Amino acid sequence: MNRRSFLRASTAAVATVPAILRATDKAGSKAAVIGNGEHTYECHHGWGQLPAHLKWGETHGVAIDSEGLIYVKNNTGPSGLRHQDCIVVFDPAGNFVRSFGSEYSAFNIHTVGHGIDIRREGDTEYLYLTHTWAGLVTKTTLKGEIVWALSTPWESGVYKDRKEFIPTNVAFHPTDGSFYIADGYGTGHILRYSLDGRFLAVFGGKGGRDQHGRFSTPHGLWVDTRPGRDPQLCICDRANGRLEYFSLDGKYQSTVEGVSFPAHLDTRGDVLLCPDLHARVTLFDRNNQVITHLGFDQAWTDRVLNKGGQGGFIMRTKPETWENGRFIHPHDACFDREGNIFVVEWVSVGRVTKLRKVA
Repeated sequence: MNRRSFLRASTAAVATVPAILRATDKAGSKAAVIGNGEHTYECHHGWGQLPAHLKWGETHGVAIDSEGLIYVKNNTGPSGLRHQDCIVVFDPAGNFVRSFGSEYSAFNIHTVGHGIDIRREGDTEYLYLTHTWAGLVTKTTLKGEIVWALSTPWESGVYKDRKEFIPTNVAFHPTDGSFYIADGYGTGHILRYSLDGRFLAVFGGKGGRDQHGRFSTPHGLWVDTRPGRDPQLCICDRANGRLEYFSLDGKYQSTVEGVSFPAHLDTRGDVLLCPDLHARVTLFDRNNQVITHLGFDQAWTDRVLNKGGQGGFIMRTKPETWENGRFIHPHDACFDREGNIFVVEWVSVGRVTKLRKVA
């Protein structure tokens, strides 16, 4: 929905206002406004009415089904929340609908809640979930009933120990039903499976910036089917600070810069959305030129990354230091049908932000 007539009337006024914190009073009670022009958003941090019996761990993944329900996957391990539900579902207004997935939190005291994506297969939608240190990928119904589970892919020939498989996210082939798994925290390979969960192929592996087609933490991935582009698999080569494009059969095609520590991806219309763990959310146009870095300020990023300090991501554990209209560590993000953006962050107490599109 371009709303072109509205944009022509409003863009000139928006462009004259600073790109961040335009609507914030001294107490921070008003929502900050970030971005510019057509890509202007009102920030609603701490979105979603979490019921009293649940408590956020690190919020790692977010996805939206065809009815507009928002699914948030959080880590229930390190915060002492074992046996709590990993997946919480909200309606578009932020009301709690249901939760499930306590079985995943029992695997390990370390992080298990990670990637979550939704795909329609025929008339039914399914969740594809990655559970990092559990070494597990599951396909479930939208209410959590397990269809199948995949563990260490011995068929690939690249694993010698089951603990080497530490999957982070999943992407979907646009036509044949197959899907891709990023072993982001393990061997750095990308694995492809058929619709029914049969191993098909593997490519990638660990490598530095001088090695295209190899990765240093291939954390997120997405099949880019935006209009005017040939469908390609885009991979967040996080620690190498880039996006790498591949043909659907795993052949390296090109590299996109303009990211710092990319975590995952989503698309809507001509726009590619990339939550960046280094305190910003980036939007790219159809040609993969940066439109804007939402919430970005270099001085703020330096604080988040503890530049000049003793090292370590300290601010993620100190909510009292967070500022309205700024991000700490965006770990996943997705568009809803109206063009709003939901952002979840890798912070100790969890945080969901709704960026309400106002242009």
